[in-house]
Amino acid sequence: MRTKSLKKNRINVITLGCSKNVYDSEVLMGQLKASGKDVVHEEDGNVVVINTCGFINNAKEESVNTILEYMQKKEAGEVDKVFVTGCLSERYKPDLQKEIPNVDEYFGTTELPQLLKALGADYKHELIGERLTTTPKNYAYLKIAEGCDRPCSFCAIPLMRGKHKSTPIENLVIEAEKLAANGVKELILIAQDLTYYGLDIYKKRNLAELLEHLVKVEGIEWIRLHYAFPTGFPMDVLDIMKREPKICNYLDIPLQHISDSILKSMRRGTTQAKTTKLLKDFRAKVPEMTIRTTLIVGYPGETEDDFQTLKQWVTDMRFERMGCFTYSHEENTHAFNLVDDVPEEVKMDRANQIMEIQSQISFELNQEKIGQEFKVVIDRKEGNYFIGRTEFDSPDVDNEVLIDATETYLKTGEFATIKVIEAEDFDLYGEVVATKA
Repeated sequence: MRTKSLKKNRINVITLGCSKNVYDSEVLMGQLKASGKDVVHEEDGNVVVINTCGFINNAKEESVNTILEYMQKKEAGEVDKVFVTGCLSERYKPDLQKEIPNVDEYFGTTELPQLLKALGADYKHELIGERLTTTPKNYAYLKIAEGCDRPCSFCAIPLMRGKHKSTPIENLVIEAEKLAANGVKELILIAQDLTYYGLDIYKKRNLAELLEHLVKVEGIEWIRLHYAFPTGFPMDVLDIMKREPKICNYLDIPLQHISDSILKSMRRGTTQAKTTKLLKDFRAKVPEMTIRTTLIVGYPGETEDDFQTLKQWVTDMRFERMGCFTYSHEENTHAFNLVDDVPEEVKMDRANQIMEIQSQISFELNQEKIGQEFKVVIDRKEGNYFIGRTEFDSPDVDNEVLIDATETYLKTGEFATIKVIEAEDFDLYGEVVATKA
């Protein structure tokens, strides 16, 4: 007879993948708590819910390995039940049921009520904005829309998340107010595509109007924009960014490539000339804006000429922030019909070359910050340093500011004025000029 877990009927939610999954896990946990359940995030519990990612190969592998790890724990009697939800489960449920049949049940991305029922809880419609946040207390993600209507050839997200569906402004304001009441000071707006916000329910691109409402929420000091699609970007957003100090001078706009032939094959609905003009318009309207982008190298048919065009463009545009990924050949996407003809080592080499250029650009831009003062939010303490961010940096992906903890005491979640005294490729070192709780 095996010994039962001491954490009886405690539900452990494990989150893999992107910030949208973090948000979904927080909503699930809020619902479970409202039903009186004992729920934790990535701690010990005898019932496990794995919120999976199914976006690209590495993410799928991590999700499958995590499921297998918990199946071993179930067989060893360390956990009683394992449920799987999220994007991998949505995309590959029949395959998963066949390959890993001893998972208790699989749920897709739209099956929250069914998942709650399996966990002995009821779905409560009235819980607008009730979440158990898993991020540091000073920031939280605010998902303003689900799904995507874009036809990008390489992307499997519409397969997993469905069509674009905006959340009404009034619901988002309620959610923001609840987050602010719990001490959240920074809202990070996320969706598959912020640019499209409102088209389905208001019949117009309505991101600017949403921002007009969110800046009125007391307690929120920063509002950050993530994942804006370049085609059809609503330029009135820049007017409010310039006017409202709460809206960070920051925009995450994944551009993916710049060669016209690759953009056409990717079905991005734009060209090099249009993209370059858009970025110049951004810079003209909000000169202090930090632009973050992501690029894909090794897409089917990417020639050396295409890559050299991309390299030169990255050099010329001098993005403040950038990530570069190798192409992942995903079944059921439009690009899966193409031959994945760029060898893996060539993909990796190209990604490394792009990031080397970006590293140098980032170093040069950071050197210019030495001697300047910035408002910085403190996220955490690590070793002998407090780690913070400026308004130009998003958590986990961007630059950080390190402040010597042996000389100064700072509280997590507080804002401080920091003078930059030293700079590296992706980190700044600073000293405190003033603090503000």
